[in-house]
Amino acid sequence: MLPLAAYADRLSVRPGETIRFHAHNATDAPVEGRLVRVLCADANPAGPGLQLEDIEFKPAKQSEPGPQQVPHGSYGVVSGAGALFANSFTVTCRVWPTHANQQIQSLISMVGQAGFALSIDPELRLSLKIAEQAQAAVMTPLSLRRWYMVFFRFDASDAVAEIGYVPLNNSPDALHGHGTQIDAAMNIEADDTLIFAATQSAGTVTQHFTGKLERPTVFGRCLSDAELTSLAQPEAVTEVRGAGACWDFAEAPQSSVIHDIGPDALDGLLVNAPTRAVTSSTWRGQAMHFVQAPAHFGAIHFHADDIDDCQWPVAFEWTVPEGTKSDVYALMLRAGDSEENVPFHVVPPRGTQSARIAVLASTYTYTIYGNHARLEYQVDKEWRKRWHTQVEQWGCYPHNPGDHVEYGLSTYNTHVDGSGISIASWHRPMLNVRIGYLTYCDEAIRGSGLRHFPADSHLTYWLQQQGLEYDIVTDVELDAEGYELLENYRVVLTGSHPEYHTSSMMDALEQYRDQGGRFCYLGGNGFYWKIAKSPERDGVIEIRRGEGGIRAWAAEPGEYYNQFDGEYGGLWRRNGRPPQNLTGVGFTAQGNFHGSYYRRTAASEDARVAWMFKNIDSDVLGNHGLSAHGAAGFELDRTDKRLGTPDHAIVVAASEDHPADAPWVLVPEELLTHISTWPGEDIESLIRADMTFFETDNGGAVFSVGSITFCGSLLTNSCDNEISTLVRNVVDRFLDEAEFVIPTPAADSEDGLVGH
Repeated sequence: MLPLAAYADRLSVRPGETIRFHAHNATDAPVEGRLVRVLCADANPAGPGLQLEDIEFKPAKQSEPGPQQVPHGSYGVVSGAGALFANSFTVTCRVWPTHANQQIQSLISMVGQAGFALSIDPELRLSLKIAEQAQAAVMTPLSLRRWYMVFFRFDASDAVAEIGYVPLNNSPDALHGHGTQIDAAMNIEADDTLIFAATQSAGTVTQHFTGKLERPTVFGRCLSDAELTSLAQPEAVTEVRGAGACWDFAEAPQSSVIHDIGPDALDGLLVNAPTRAVTSSTWRGQAMHFVQAPAHFGAIHFHADDIDDCQWPVAFEWTVPEGTKSDVYALMLRAGDSEENVPFHVVPPRGTQSARIAVLASTYTYTIYGNHARLEYQVDKEWRKRWHTQVEQWGCYPHNPGDHVEYGLSTYNTHVDGSGISIASWHRPMLNVRIGYLTYCDEAIRGSGLRHFPADSHLTYWLQQQGLEYDIVTDVELDAEGYELLENYRVVLTGSHPEYHTSSMMDALEQYRDQGGRFCYLGGNGFYWKIAKSPERDGVIEIRRGEGGIRAWAAEPGEYYNQFDGEYGGLWRRNGRPPQNLTGVGFTAQGNFHGSYYRRTAASEDARVAWMFKNIDSDVLGNHGLSAHGAAGFELDRTDKRLGTPDHAIVVAASEDHPADAPWVLVPEELLTHISTWPGEDIESLIRADMTFFETDNGGAVFSVGSITFCGSLLTNSCDNEISTLVRNVVDRFLDEAEFVIPTPAADSEDGLVGH
């Protein structure tokens, strides 16, 4: 644990609203807090450096925080379930273990003075402990990633407990572990608590299970061998006759409630957001959506490292005064020699604006990437050493998520069992969403090595230097308010990497564009993945990495639909809404964090776009920059008419000369075989960023640059360079009241795409 760490309960706040900051402090020194406006979050001395401005307002201290813990591990809790175990009983549950470690993993436990825990031991043997004394184990271990029905039956007449399991295949016909018995008295109280996928000791939840559980059921009698074998048949997955309780995990997968379909409706609650809407023991590919065949998706995948809320106390809060400027801010904390910062955004009051320009902060993308432990840092000692050296030299934020997995990792990492982390939350410290956080260490040509939040400050700092007034709005407001949020802004600008969006966000941006808005997409690999929000809690977001896309992990077959909204997840392209349909360009290729430049096309001389290049003499654009030392780098987007690029779009410049040592790869959805591509072009020609412009209905227009590193070039030479001039020309023209007009299609254009 860090000596000082914190997080906010929200990433954006309006005047009159209160933002609260939760903290952990193990320094033995009191915590001091101050508020700053974040002008530039890039520590690179080649640029403006870190630029923070103290503001007149002070945060209100609510408590003196002390050392805290992070409550890892997901599980289910059913209160007052003890009456189910008053006499003879049988517990059954379908189990799919996915991880073996040095710890006991509890499957089902009853918390109380005379409770029990049905578990698997470090050797994956099914085991039972009663009242902290009597123990039994099945000597033949379970196998990973295979379904079993486990059982625990207790005969009250002679106080004998027995455990065992049945492998679930096409013809389960044998009880394994039959005869594993212990003599044990049961004395469970009616108000005792039943726990799935963990147990509790001395008030602490522990022994978390990693794997899937399906349909835990309690019968009020000791079932016979024949009955147990019958319950293991595939068709018996919905069998509940005679059950005192049966928790059907297929019901309401968007919820944290687990429903008991037994006579007493002993519903329970899930903690730490395990993965729902996952395939269960009878799934064979007959249905791909859990709505079509709920019984085939009646499992929950629990993980010992799930975390959705640190639950730390509130240390500071700030009720934003009326009239506070919309911008990027941060709470700066100090305790002894330890420091922490927590960025956030102040957005205008609903229905109002203080500027004609809106900058859309990609807070959902920040959260999805929150605590990304990068592979380079984890496996390359020399790379890690260089990172720490550069951090110290530049005065960057000193902590790396790779060293602090205790706060939970990102959806670009995997759980302990190798399954992908599909649920992210901002209710925990996100170490890479910090002022001065360095993603990549410098290797002479890479520049600042920034991504996401600190990289986006290149744009806001440039706007400040240009004297252009702007409001900050975020994904949170865009998702909740839709087009209403944007309709009165003349220009909307994105930052460097607006990658993750909900359906309502995409709807809002399309409506803004089509109603005459002027939209500038100033990044790369944007509008790529579809996400879903928890219907119960702000700040909890889901991603299913389905079929296609450059992916850190692949979703299990059949698990492509979001649990939170029931919609098909994965790429927006797989959902029929490619990025080209919104912005004219979409993700095509990725390399290492190296940048190159654009070259103007002949089409850029067209009168429709020539105004962009006023006071620019060179055909080469952006062969410099704080981000990867080039405006076109790392992840690149290109036009494609078949994916939605308008016929009348003009490619005004295209990138070239990308370093061969990157190496560069096409995104998987562009490849058909090792030698053929979906667009039909050769691989080399598809590795490019297309700087693109097109007019829209009602006098609007779209300008897209198609590169993650683009905004880093705005600040070169104190903002006096051709990229800065180009963007200023675009923003000025977009602010102008003169309407754009969609041209009549050129009769001599073979595909309608000018400059392609």
